[in-house]
Amino acid sequence: MFEHIQPYAGDPIFAVVNAFMADARPQKVNLSIGIYFDEEGRLPVLPSVQEAEKRILAAGGAKPYLPMEGDAACRAEVGQLLLGAAHPALADGRTVTIQTVGSSGGLKVGADFLKTWLPDSAVWVSDPTWDNHRSMFEGSGITVNRYPYYDAATGGLRFDDMLATLRTLPARSIVLLHACCHNPTGVDLTPAQWQALIPVLKERELLPYLDLAYQGFGDGIDEDAYAVRALADAGITFFCANSFSKSMSLYGERCGALTVVCTSAAEAGLVRGQLAYTVRRLYSSPGIHAAKLVARVLGEADLRAMWTAEVAEMRERIAAMRRALHDALVARLPGRDFSYFLTQRGMFSYTGLSAAQVARLRDEHAVYLIASGRMCIAGLSQANVGRVAEAMASVLAD
Repeated sequence: MFEHIQPYAGDPIFAVVNAFMADARPQKVNLSIGIYFDEEGRLPVLPSVQEAEKRILAAGGAKPYLPMEGDAACRAEVGQLLLGAAHPALADGRTVTIQTVGSSGGLKVGADFLKTWLPDSAVWVSDPTWDNHRSMFEGSGITVNRYPYYDAATGGLRFDDMLATLRTLPARSIVLLHACCHNPTGVDLTPAQWQALIPVLKERELLPYLDLAYQGFGDGIDEDAYAVRALADAGITFFCANSFSKSMSLYGERCGALTVVCTSAAEAGLVRGQLAYTVRRLYSSPGIHAAKLVARVLGEADLRAMWTAEVAEMRERIAAMRRALHDALVARLPGRDFSYFLTQRGMFSYTGLSAAQVARLRDEHAVYLIASGRMCIAGLSQANVGRVAEAMASVLAD
């Protein structure tokens, strides 16, 4: 029955993680998977989330199926988190937010929706982008293309080339954009560049699809929502998938959402109904515990203040590790420019290391990156950053 099935090669990131787990060397360092670890190398349990969970359990109650679109309180809090509580799009009823199984679930629900209702539209993703973006859209039957993004020579952004490409796209093309903390490069658009991009999106009648998986890890919770709010201010219809895996350290709870900002309340009603139907065809309804955690943390003033401070602490630790790695590399290789570690933002950085150099890091130094040279900065600590810098300097110097 199934002997004709092609073997699955496996996910490249999880393959690196598996190799790391099997490595018996005590000095090994995992800088591959996109997970925030604290200074002791542990997955943190945030006090705000712990307290929210205590309150949920104390309240008790039944656990019914949620509606297809998810928990109402959770969805309302997510809309306000993204757009700001007073945004006119919320007041006018022009937004739709559904709870999803992580931001990955949001991307998949949105992709299936778009294939149904914009069947001739292709999607353009940044070069490079998160590997699963291509898989998800192709899995929905959508053709995936690339627009220029990362400049390997400078460690920065090919913004002019990006704009030039977008100006050539057919109307109703879908453009996948990272709202902040670009994965895998760490290279983001500045507010000024977003303001230059928005007229192109509007004039060409393009459909932005934002991925916001790291809100709060760049410049701040509100600051990292700049692109969402700027697009809404411009009156553009767009999608945004967001996640609380990193910002609330709730990876296994799969807390995410998909928000669509429309041009009218009537259009939003149509979108809401068909998104709910899309969910029904995929997994019927999302999880209740995830929704209650997010709603409590965002909706109760004391928990919201705790969470904001916790996100700031994580963000500042990542920034400190960027500075420490930069300084250690400059000290070891003073003739090379490592300033991109300071200008890139969020959990990830493109190191400029080749696949062969990444292999040497793994084999000779027990330092694990993925083959593209992407590094998860959050895997660094005061205890290992010097050793990682020494290993990187060793392979870069040869």
